[in-house]
Parts: sequence; C-alpha cells; structure tokens
Amino acid sequence: MRPQGLHGVFAPIATPFDAETGDVAPVALRNAARTILAQGLDGIAVAGSTGEGELLENDERVKLVEWLRDVVPVDKWLIAGTGAESTRATARACREVAAAGADAALVRPPAYYGAVLAPGSMAEHYTRVADESPIPLIVYNIPKYTHVMLQDSVLRALGEHERIVAFKDSSGDLKVLAGFKAAAPRLAPLVGSGSLFYPALELGAAGGILAVACFAAELCAELYEAFRAGDRETAGALQERLTPLAREIVDAMGPAGIKAAMELVGMPAGPVRSPLVALDGRQQSRAAECLAKAGLLRVAA
Repeated sequence: MRPQGLHGVFAPIATPFDAETGDVAPVALRNAARTILAQGLDGIAVAGSTGEGELLENDERVKLVEWLRDVVPVDKWLIAGTGAESTRATARACREVAAAGADAALVRPPAYYGAVLAPGSMAEHYTRVADESPIPLIVYNIPKYTHVMLQDSVLRALGEHERIVAFKDSSGDLKVLAGFKAAAPRLAPLVGSGSLFYPALELGAAGGILAVACFAAELCAELYEAFRAGDRETAGALQERLTPLAREIVDAMGPAGIKAAMELVGMPAGPVRSPLVALDGRQQSRAAECLAKAGLLRVAA
C-alpha cells in the first residue's frame, strides 16, 4: 500500500560510495536514511541529482531502492530517479524501480537532443513513459544540469494523465513554479530549491524535494510544519537559517558540498564519483562555517 498524498518534505538522499572500491555503500545509505527520516521528513528520493543519479549504473539504481525499501516506512514515500535519454530506457527504468519497491518515479527530461525536441515531443515522451509505468510519475524540471527548461505547455498536456501526479521544479525561479501550477492545477507542485521553500509554500507548493534536507532535515520539517500551522513568523525565521545553507552549500558546491555537510553533521556519505571532485580546503571550511551559523555545528571546523 503506497502512502497517500504527495506533500511535505522529501530528501533526495546522497549516494554514499565506499572510499576504496567506489561501490555503493549500503550500510551508510540505510543509516543516513534512518537518521533523516527520524527528523520528521515524509520520504526519501534516490538516484536524483543530489544522489549522483547520472553517474550510477542501472543495477545500482535498482539496488538503492531494494536497500531502502524496508527502511522507509509504508506511510512515507520512496521515490526513484528514472530519467534517461530514450523513452524506451526511461519506461524500462520505471518498471525496474517499481519491481524493487519504489512508490513513484522522478523523471527528468531527455537532454542530449533537448535543443531539437519541441514541447509536443517532450509531452509525448512523458505520456508514453506514464502509459508504461506501473508507478506514478513526478515530472522533474532541472535546467541547471539538463540545460532543458520544460515549458508550461508540456505540463498542460500532461496534467490530466492519471499516472502523472506531481512536478518538481528546480529552476530556482518562482515564476516557473507558478506557471507550471497554473498549467497543471491537478498536479502536486513540489519545489526543489531550499532557498525558496517558504515563498514556494506561500505560492501553493505542496512541499519540496530539497537537497538541503540531507543535512538539515529537522530545519526543513520544522519550517513546513510551522507554515501548515499558520505560523508565518516562525516559518520565515527558519527560512532565513535555511537559505544560506541552500545557496552556499547546495547551489554553489553541488553533490560534493552536500556530502561534506552530511559528514560534518555526523552522517557518513563517502566521496563523490568521478568526474565530480571533492571540496578543497577553503570550500570545506566555508561549508562548516555555514553549518555553524545555522546552529547545526557547535564549532566551525
């Protein structure tokens, strides 16, 4: 039985790799997921941008779901990134993660031929994937990494498909979020930018899949709950603490910064996978300083 209602705060968990072998480290993965969920989150997403999804092999993505299925309670969401360059490969990935126990698929647009794909072709891609997927789809707009900006017309064309249930917008532009929401009012709007979490909720977002929640889960959960309770003052104050973490660590440093921050707050995350590179000393110090200012470290490293 899947969880009901795609709303709240979800962590797109980093994929921990063994420092010696480079393989996925399942014990560290499961421990991190338990720690994050215990801080009040509504689910976990694997193999997304933060999880270095594009650097994973197909079988690794499936194993991530298998390893986490008994860690993520049945009333919380286990979401898996399944975006690929062909419609066929994307649909197959959705079937594979569904068989492994995923509740929903997070599907970024095909990017390599993105410059020559008209909005109608992009909508057809998602429609065919949704037709074949055994689990619900979340349409994922992440132009920072795909260099493809989904158009409102794509969301409008997909808005009534029964197996498309939400969109995640990581453009960092509230106008894009608002445009998607207006184009597809049936879909649950999810924001992917931690620095915009509170204003996105004000615009009607149902929640967020936030990389900053990998190392500041409790802060994100408290903000969401304060907003739901109508305590805008507290929600705004929490956003002020969250914004520097999202901008300075997530946006500026990417997966390496997120993993470093997780390590600094006590969750082993391992190295990034090549061609990504670890933080240098200056970046590491900056990440620690940001965490300390947010009250997540007692003393900056």
